[in-house]
Amino acid sequence: MKSLFKITILIVVLVSVASCKKDTRPNYQFMPNMYEPVGYETYSESNAFKNGYEAQLPAEGSIPRGFKPFDFDNTNEGYELAKSTLTSPLDSTQIDTERGKILYDIYCGICHGNKGDGQGNLVKREKILGVPSYDDAGRMLTVGSIYHTIYYGKNAMGSYANQLNEEERWQVVDYVLKLKSELGGNKTVKDSI
Repeated sequence: MKSLFKITILIVVLVSVASCKKDTRPNYQFMPNMYEPVGYETYSESNAFKNGYEAQLPAEGSIPRGFKPFDFDNTNEGYELAKSTLTSPLDSTQIDTERGKILYDIYCGICHGNKGDGQGNLVKREKILGVPSYDDAGRMLTVGSIYHTIYYGKNAMGSYANQLNEEERWQVVDYVLKLKSELGGNKTVKDSI
């Protein structure tokens, strides 16, 4: 009789524990402060900072990690300065013509043409007009002028600074100069003076 009583109590305890379980309700938290931290909403008011807002501007003069500032302004004077003074930081071992060609075909060939003759698909379909060839007599392209144009854009061409990182931009510059020489446009700024 004693064992029957113990079994009955055990069954009652198990049934009561099982009947209280709800899968729709979260389990009991032993250390709730670890699960529910005191967080601040990004743009909410807060006493943590002097201006009363949680979101703060970066410190003045700070530079994001991995970003290198470009020392030439987006002006005609900046373009002319880059055209005459800017040189490629890549040496001959770092230049990858195949990679430059791939990047050029993706980003530039649609307008400038895969040969640099200004006859890309958009020009042929008359979506964009007036894209000159790299060997035009009036275009005295230099390393600096090409890089500045890729970085900021020029006339109807927009900037590609967000699509290409610095090393990729220099690869494209090298490939553009290669296309210019293949078109017979070896004339540089020094030759025209």
